[in-house]
Amino acid sequence: MGILKGLKILDFSALLPGPMATMIFADLGAEVIHVESSKRVDLTRIMPPYDEDHEAFIHQHLNRSKKSLTLNLKSPEAVEIVKSLVQEYDVIIEGFRPGVMQRLGIGYEALKEVNPKLIYCAITGYGQTGPYSNRPGHDNNYLSLAGVLDYSRHKDKKPVSMGIQLADIAGGTMHAAIGVLAAALHREKTGEGQYVDISMTDAVFSLNAMYGSAYIGGKRVPQPEQEILNGGSYYDFYKTKDGRFFSVGSLEPQFRKLLCEALDIPELIDNTFNDSYYTQIRFKEAVHDAFLSKTYEEWLEVFNENFEGCVEPVLTFPEACKHPQLQARDMIVDIPKNDGSTQKQIASAFKFDGYQPVYKHVGAKLGAHNEELLSALGYSSEEIAALQENGVLE
Repeated sequence: MGILKGLKILDFSALLPGPMATMIFADLGAEVIHVESSKRVDLTRIMPPYDEDHEAFIHQHLNRSKKSLTLNLKSPEAVEIVKSLVQEYDVIIEGFRPGVMQRLGIGYEALKEVNPKLIYCAITGYGQTGPYSNRPGHDNNYLSLAGVLDYSRHKDKKPVSMGIQLADIAGGTMHAAIGVLAAALHREKTGEGQYVDISMTDAVFSLNAMYGSAYIGGKRVPQPEQEILNGGSYYDFYKTKDGRFFSVGSLEPQFRKLLCEALDIPELIDNTFNDSYYTQIRFKEAVHDAFLSKTYEEWLEVFNENFEGCVEPVLTFPEACKHPQLQARDMIVDIPKNDGSTQKQIASAFKFDGYQPVYKHVGAKLGAHNEELLSALGYSSEEIAALQENGVLE
């Protein structure tokens, strides 16, 4: 039993933003049906590596605990199936371009007539309105237009493609999840459904909370490697003698003091952010030179579990998986597979008092739950077979 037991979601999304949002809901106990098509395969299904059944690990992670229903949404019969499901599965998350679901006959207005309490969340790159509403894009495009990447780089260097998809996840996934939950709370109070328009570009633009507000309010244009938190101070990353890196975040005076003592540069303890630019650069250079004097392992001994000065090693992902803090938080879990075995996956990050995440199974095979779901709607075996034969179940 999860904390979101009773929330029932139809997921028409693919790739990362929508599926990760519905994975969060499924982990917390919501029932999720992933509506898919064999003709328009979710790319995460074919991204290597694969398990022994040639199922992609990425897909099995993002779509765990969800049921898979394959529908040809261009067929009238499929539209009727969706409308039947919406009677009970009254939250929809989709990631098509604006207008696509309307043209298929399953947009918000059409489905709201079936169930006025419907919560409908559309995740797009640029939103449902504006000159870019129908423009295609990806994570790096949204970050570029939102003004994030220009000052998130080194001077005279190009922006760096990040390992995680910031616009997709912090922009699309998290804002969609918050929007749906806010709409669900509103519905609980008023009985009203809601249309939630999530633009990933809007969302990451709003993440310019510090330097964006400084510009809008004070006309200070954020510059690459010039601000306190983007490399303009000693808050940065430093290479060791053997080519590994450490992160230094020792901003507060008490942490800066511990840093200077550990690096054996006590003469710089009294430096502050109000010092001249020259003094700041001198301090950063001293930190840089100090880190080059020892190897990664030697610095690990200095910045051990007893050190409280906000310095941590830059770990590889395999090292992160073995870190005692993440292990203590149970951030890797065993997810059941259909054959009785388990698969290790990244756990839900949510911890509740009295509720545990719900991990039913890894991401299902395409259309694995067609018969089960249609039978629950009252379709006979013969009718299901006919739908399959007529191409309604893709």
